[in-house]
Amino acid sequence: MKTPDVAVCFKTVNCFYGVSTGSFIQLHTHRLKTPPPTQPALIGSFPSLLFPIRSLSGSPIVQGIRQMRSWKSLKSAGLLYPPFWGHEVLCPLDPCWAGKNGDWSKSHTYKNCRQMKDFRELCARRAPMFWIPLRAHCVWERMSVTLTCTLGKITRITAAAFPAVLCKYQITKDCFPFKFSLIYRCSLEDSADYSVVVTNAFGQATSFANVLVKGEYVINALLPVYEGHFTSVMRPVFTREKESFTLSSSVSTSLERHGPSIQWFRDGVLLKESDRRKLSCIGCDVSLSGSPAYKEDEGLYTVVVASSSGLQEQSAYMFVKDAEPENIGAPGAPLCVRCHDIHKDCLLLSWTPPSDDRGSPVCGYYVERWDKSSNQWICCNEKPTKICRFPVSGLTEGETYRFRVKAVNQAGVSLPSKATKELRMTDHRKEERELGRKIVVDKADMEDIVDVPLPPTNVHASEISEDFIVLSWDEPKPRGKEPLTYYIQRSIAGSNSWQRIHLEKPVNSPRLPVFDLEKGKSYCFRVQAVNKYGLSDQSEPSGPISLQATLDVPPAPDHILALRDTKTSAVVQWGKVDCDPEILGYYIYSRLSGDSDWKSVNNKPLKCNRFTVPELETGKDYEFCVRAVNEAGLGAMSPISEPLNINEAIYCPSAPYDFTLLCCGKDEMTIGWKAPKFTAGKEILGYFLDQHDSSELNWKDVNNEPISKRVCKVTGLTEGHFYEFRGRAMNSAGVGKMSEPSGLFKCEEWTMAEPGPPYDARCTEVRNTSLMLHWEAPIYEGCSAITGYLVEAQKEGSDGWKNVNENPISECHLRISDLETGKSYQFRVTAVNSDGAGGPSVPCDPVVAATKPGTNEIEVGVDDEGLIFLSFENPEPTDNPKFIWSKDYKGAPDPEKTEISTEGNTSKLVLTNPSMEDVGTYSVEVPNTDGISASHTLTEEELADLMKKSHDVQHPLIKLISDWKKEVLENGDVRLWLQVEKLSPAAELDMILNDKIIENTPKRKIQFDRESGLIEIVKQDFGEEDKGTYTAKVVDGKASNQFNLTLVGEDFEGILKEANQKRKQWKKKHGPHFQEQLQWKVTEECHVIITCKVTNTTKETTLTWSLDKKSIPNGQYDCQSGDGNLTIEKVNDHLHCNLNSCMLSLSASQLKCQGTAEGIKIYSDVKYFIEDMNPTWYHKNKKLDSTDRIKSGSTMNQIWLHIIGPTDTDKGLYTLEIFDGKDTHKRTLDLSGKGNQNIYSDRAKVVRGLPDLATIMVDKTLCLTCHISGDPAPEVSWVKNDKKVVFKDRYTLDVKGTVVTMTIEKICAEDSGRYSITVKNKYGSEVGQVTVSVFKHGEEPEELKKSSMVIFM
Repeated sequence: MKTPDVAVCFKTVNCFYGVSTGSFIQLHTHRLKTPPPTQPALIGSFPSLLFPIRSLSGSPIVQGIRQMRSWKSLKSAGLLYPPFWGHEVLCPLDPCWAGKNGDWSKSHTYKNCRQMKDFRELCARRAPMFWIPLRAHCVWERMSVTLTCTLGKITRITAAAFPAVLCKYQITKDCFPFKFSLIYRCSLEDSADYSVVVTNAFGQATSFANVLVKGEYVINALLPVYEGHFTSVMRPVFTREKESFTLSSSVSTSLERHGPSIQWFRDGVLLKESDRRKLSCIGCDVSLSGSPAYKEDEGLYTVVVASSSGLQEQSAYMFVKDAEPENIGAPGAPLCVRCHDIHKDCLLLSWTPPSDDRGSPVCGYYVERWDKSSNQWICCNEKPTKICRFPVSGLTEGETYRFRVKAVNQAGVSLPSKATKELRMTDHRKEERELGRKIVVDKADMEDIVDVPLPPTNVHASEISEDFIVLSWDEPKPRGKEPLTYYIQRSIAGSNSWQRIHLEKPVNSPRLPVFDLEKGKSYCFRVQAVNKYGLSDQSEPSGPISLQATLDVPPAPDHILALRDTKTSAVVQWGKVDCDPEILGYYIYSRLSGDSDWKSVNNKPLKCNRFTVPELETGKDYEFCVRAVNEAGLGAMSPISEPLNINEAIYCPSAPYDFTLLCCGKDEMTIGWKAPKFTAGKEILGYFLDQHDSSELNWKDVNNEPISKRVCKVTGLTEGHFYEFRGRAMNSAGVGKMSEPSGLFKCEEWTMAEPGPPYDARCTEVRNTSLMLHWEAPIYEGCSAITGYLVEAQKEGSDGWKNVNENPISECHLRISDLETGKSYQFRVTAVNSDGAGGPSVPCDPVVAATKPGTNEIEVGVDDEGLIFLSFENPEPTDNPKFIWSKDYKGAPDPEKTEISTEGNTSKLVLTNPSMEDVGTYSVEVPNTDGISASHTLTEEELADLMKKSHDVQHPLIKLISDWKKEVLENGDVRLWLQVEKLSPAAELDMILNDKIIENTPKRKIQFDRESGLIEIVKQDFGEEDKGTYTAKVVDGKASNQFNLTLVGEDFEGILKEANQKRKQWKKKHGPHFQEQLQWKVTEECHVIITCKVTNTTKETTLTWSLDKKSIPNGQYDCQSGDGNLTIEKVNDHLHCNLNSCMLSLSASQLKCQGTAEGIKIYSDVKYFIEDMNPTWYHKNKKLDSTDRIKSGSTMNQIWLHIIGPTDTDKGLYTLEIFDGKDTHKRTLDLSGKGNQNIYSDRAKVVRGLPDLATIMVDKTLCLTCHISGDPAPEVSWVKNDKKVVFKDRYTLDVKGTVVTMTIEKICAEDSGRYSITVKNKYGSEVGQVTVSVFKHGEEPEELKKSSMVIFM
């Protein structure tokens, strides 16, 4: 016979020992694993069965049982019948139980026991049974259901609950004799028949139960039924640790009398009020608030209100960020600290790692416990533990504790986690069982009286990590009634040297954390049990145990994908991570594209693999990544998602609505309708219209191609019939939903004298107290022309329509003012002609008079180029936004006077030629948005001010700080100076005296300090040549100014007189000095004569000549006249610096002109060039500096100026100045005359023909033709994207005289690019460029409208 796994109690009690307790005998039943050779292992127990023994108090059996103290005594007494291991049988309570002479085997009782054993074995050969079957349940939606049954004796259980969803259904295991299944928060889909099947070797049994879930919540009959609904959307909440938080929503009517019908959930778990959490319902506001917030509070919150229409709910996610750390860079606090495996003096803590390590990985954790006696937190571990599990020992039974955890990284220690609830240290392993009511059975009450305990068993390590192990063992069985403590010994594996550990005091629980182990060594452990009677034998040693890392961080999630959701949120999804141990969840991180730092999205791990990230910036690009987390820490970072631009996801539009009849003939109707309210930010590409004759069954299509406008003429109708219409809108995502059918319209010709209704009434520029109403003129005008329009308004809460304007207006728009902020309005329009007023239009959609947050207005100003502009930025960034500008609400502004450009999310209108004709109202709309629009009225005064600013920007003046000042220095020099504002390094100065440019010379020093803006002239020997008007002309980019100083008359005479006086005084004061400085000249014999004149001399005055500080003996000096001279007949290398300058300057030829491949070259030939000649070039009296286009230089025999790509502006007089050390020599060339005309006319040029842009469809033939000129005939070459074009296959080149044509056959997308033609001859070269854009069939790019020349073949 197959031995059953589970012992079953029959009416005749099957127990292997009995204990007398007072007036009852306590009989116990135990389950056996296997029949051991000496004694059965006792595993678990059922409640004691109590039998009264009042009549048996003196019987031998009672006395015998009272004398028994151990298993062996039962065995030796014959009360235990060994062969039947499944049911050890105690003989019935029979006075003759011992037989004659105590011979048990010959007794009558023994025979009865044998018969009873055989009978029980026979009964065990049957299929299982249910003591209590499943029962049916009827529950309301969102309630939880527990299906319970009680089982009989079985060998194997197979249970199935259908339908089964892992996250919703929970099925228990090994809960004999009970079995239950939990259905978590029922939904309507959970209504079904559920079954449980049990089997053993002899058959199976099945129990069924029906679960009915109702969708409506029956409200207490004493309370009125709630009829309201939610009027606001609960938004995500962002708070920080230790701060308060509030989630709230509004309903249409008061909820104060319906408190029981309101429930709050967090992640599906019902929430109740507590000291830290408050649920409130005041008026129409329902809220949940709390303080302080912890990261454990993060999650999805749902408020549910039961109403007559069913359950209504609103949900929002609350994010709890880490509090600011005390140490900069310290990690966030751990969270979700939990207690496990609780014993009398020890327990196991676990927690969740923080998501934000602030750039430095977490290296460990400190565990702290609250000491109630000292009112302080005490650290439980000296060294940080590396994983998120830690055993805490040394606790006192009966005491109350709380625990918290801190994280550590290189920057410091984090703030503490939320502390656990108070925990009282007791034996939490007391067995409980529910049998109609709760019966608690103390295990000690079921134990035999044992003197010295048996040794513990199953010594093993239940927890192993790098830092500690948790040693566990099973209590002795039987353990006896006395309390047990334990001594533990350890030994290095392989040796027999045992050492006792934990010397402070015995261990009270069968658990002991061991920390002081060496890494790399293996240990064995054994345990002794102790009670008041003595020590047990040593247990069997454990297997070798060593410190090792048993937890690994989880791998990185894969397949991360970011998708658009709304304008401020994105959906992130990723692949699930499967690893051992099971992960605690996922952390999401985000950052702006281009940033290096990641930000935590959530601070409490997510169990799902799809999440909506809120509060992102519209129009910005974001990247996302995900990390899995388990008790070993944060896993590797997932691959980074592709950058996602945050904006509205693309959806099909909603349905059009408000169909109306605009005009009707005998067999045709003109139908109008309103655009969809939801367009997903995309342009409506067209509409499809259906018609239905009320006398027919089926609908018919009106159009096969989309209608671009919201007005359609339907023909082919039958006069007198009634028709209804419906339609669908289409955008780039597809065709939207079908609208509801319109009302029935009768097809009969309109003949009334009054006009038909206007249509398409809509509101723009909605602000707190005003808005702009627009409409379209009626299609049917009546018998006379329309003379005006009347506008009516209806305020929210009022019944009738009121006139907005008393007299008709002629325009199809009206600004309506004096509105009440926050109130909703509707408007309609009626057309009027000479015969009266027609029917009103369909009212516009209700609009609330309020300025939306973030509303932008049109900005008016002058840009850096001096252009007057009107600019508008879309406050809701979208992909490729479209802006519609109009002037005076009559259409687009004049394109000849304005220029409109769009960059990103901003549109700019520029007045290209501003005048008073530009005065008016400019408005802009952004279609396919939530009514984004604005306007600005440009007045004459404002425009005049803008034009003045524009002129100042385009022609700026350099600011004068200090006007001309005149000073006579101590030595008689005259200083003239002024100061302007700070200038750029590129600023230029032209100093003019009497209309002639003066240069910086040794006797007239001109200084120009651009940093300080100081301009000064210091003139030696001030005289008549310095008389006149000085002009300082300053140019700095676009800015310029000139400053004049007139020195004539008394002003000049006064300065001259003062200068002469000071000069004389200076000379007298300083003895001999040169009246004339050194001068030299070259004779025809090439002798050099150097002269000077000295004054204020004496007889002792001498004149010494030297060269490079070496004396020259040949100098002559006349002491009476003061004249000195030196004649040099042979010039050597020591004198070439100054002397050669003179001779070489005189040898310079007149300027000549020569054409080059790049432009023209102006040059002068010299015998020999030296740097001291200091050549300077001028064009039209303006000094030329070397640039990329104009370059100057010299060779050994030539001084040249090269002009690259000359234009007409380069014509004029060119001057070359050469300094010989004394005087300046000039050479000139006039390029404006006919003699040099060939330099321009014969130079190679691209005359005309090439457009800026050529746009063409694929598979066409493109011809690029241009006209060239030049003599001799230029060379022609083509380049594409800086690579030379090879003319073969599809590319051909044709040159006919001055016409050059490049042909590309069967053009494709690869042919798009920048093409350049280069023409070149001896007089110069020129380049022409064209951009070729190739588009596919069916496309019509915007560039096609702007292209200047496209040739198809």
